[in-house]
Amino acid sequence: MPRMTYARFRRVLAEMVDELPPEFMRGLQGVHAIEEAKPEEDFVDVWRMGEYLDPGSEQFLGAGEGLGRHVALYYGSFVHVAGDDPEFDWEEEMWETLTHELRHHVESLAGDDSLNIEDEVVARDFERRDDDSPSERRSWRWPWQRK
Repeated sequence: MPRMTYARFRRVLAEMVDELPPEFMRGLQGVHAIEEAKPEEDFVDVWRMGEYLDPGSEQFLGAGEGLGRHVALYYGSFVHVAGDDPEFDWEEEMWETLTHELRHHVESLAGDDSLNIEDEVVARDFERRDDDSPSERRSWRWPWQRK
């Protein structure tokens, strides 16, 4: 599939969010498409595709009424991971990332840390960046995203 434009990425993400059951959106202030890429600075070849942003307790920076909870998908990271791969399925990868981040949200509301623990276990296998490693970053996918 050819590279998706940022404008289309935003539209597709909005359509996906519109299709979600309301209970998954409870307590979530927004789902956002961020144009920039988000490389994982501590690892080689790892790009953050999405992120659940939870400021913590309501006492932290007015989180309950101020910052709130959000999901972000990083368009630039998708661009890096997709590269020139004609088989990259933008919508499938977006859906997998969105649902992964929504699971973080739902678990956070329930006081469950299971997915965070799973993510930490997966990250143990990532190659860590040394101060001497080249700054060039290449694409990486979560194991469940590999074909």
